[in-house]
Parts: sequence; structure tokens; C-alpha cells
Amino acid sequence: MNSTGKLLYPILFFWFVFMMACARIDLKEPKNVQTGLASWYGSDFHGKTTSNQEVYNMYDLTAAHRSLPFGTWVMVTNLKNGKSVTVRINDRGPFVRGRIIDLSYAAAAVIDAVEPGIIPVKLEILEDISPSKRTQTFVVQVGSFVSKANAKALAAKLKKTYAGVQVTTYNTATQTYYRVRIKAHNQENAENIARQLASEGVSSYVIEL
Repeated sequence: MNSTGKLLYPILFFWFVFMMACARIDLKEPKNVQTGLASWYGSDFHGKTTSNQEVYNMYDLTAAHRSLPFGTWVMVTNLKNGKSVTVRINDRGPFVRGRIIDLSYAAAAVIDAVEPGIIPVKLEILEDISPSKRTQTFVVQVGSFVSKANAKALAAKLKKTYAGVQVTTYNTATQTYYRVRIKAHNQENAENIARQLASEGVSSYVIEL
């Protein structure tokens, strides 16, 4: 082996070790940034009351999020085309695993999300123009059913272990949904309940009302 080969092998070895170390680095998102899937909602909810008691207008730049305080302003970027829109949180949802925000029709149209229906997005919370106060009212949603009997059956099962189990209704233009929820004292308590449910193999969401 010539001198060049003797020099090259150590360099390649250290380069390989360096790249493996980099691959193990866990790059966490900043606390004010979220990534996931976005959906949108429109005419079925137009004119109905949102979770913060406003009237939903599908032509306003608003959105639903499961936990951000009402009034929070969020920059939503379509990761497929780079288009962005700023929306205000005034509703709760979406309650589908993997989805992190439900946009109004107008907001979805701005970033070309209407036709695909579901798109990958990045959310950036605009903290300088958003309220810092939270409602401090949290629940853990365990299930949503079109069958009242199924919702009551799940609630009865949960009541054996958890306090504050309730069945609430949510009406759309065509359907009534029965949501099984567990009241929590605060956010930490809600997260603890969700973790306990997860350990039992039960999926749930923490929601700030």
C-alpha cells in the first residue's frame, strides 16, 4: 500500500464515524413550530357556532386546532408548494390522527389545499401577535361516534377507572356525533390521563376548550 492509501483510510474512517454520529442527533422542532397534515372545512359548518362561540365564516382566514389558545395567529405553509397563509385559531379540531390543523375554506384556497383536501404543512405560531393567556380548561377526548349507544358503552367502561367521564354532542349539517370525553383539572392532569390511556392501548387527544 502506498503512502496515499495509508493516509486515505484513516480519513474515511473518521468521516464514517462523524456521519453516523450526525445521524443519531435528535433534531427537535422549536416549541412554536409544528409539522403534520392539514385538512379544511367549509359549507357544512358555515354559519354554525365555533368552539369559542364565534359564528364560523368559511370565507374568513381562521382555523381549528386541538390545543392552541383561541386568538392565536399561526402561519401555515403548504410543504408541497411553499405557499403560506396566516390564520387565527377560533375552533377546536381536527380529531383525526395525524392531522394538526383544520383550515377554513378561504385559508385552504390561499395555499392550494382545497382540491387535494389534505396536505403536509408547517405551523409557525406568531407569538408576538398572539395572546399568552390560556383558558386552562382541558378535556381528553377518547372517542367520537355516530352511534349514541356506542358512545355510552365506552363511557360506562371508562367510568370504572376515570372520574369526569361525559358524553357530549356535536352537530353538523347532516350528522350528530357523540363525543366521549374525560374532564381534567389542568393541562398536566389531561396529559397524564392521555398517557395512562395510551398505556392501556387506547388512543386519545388532549383538547383545550
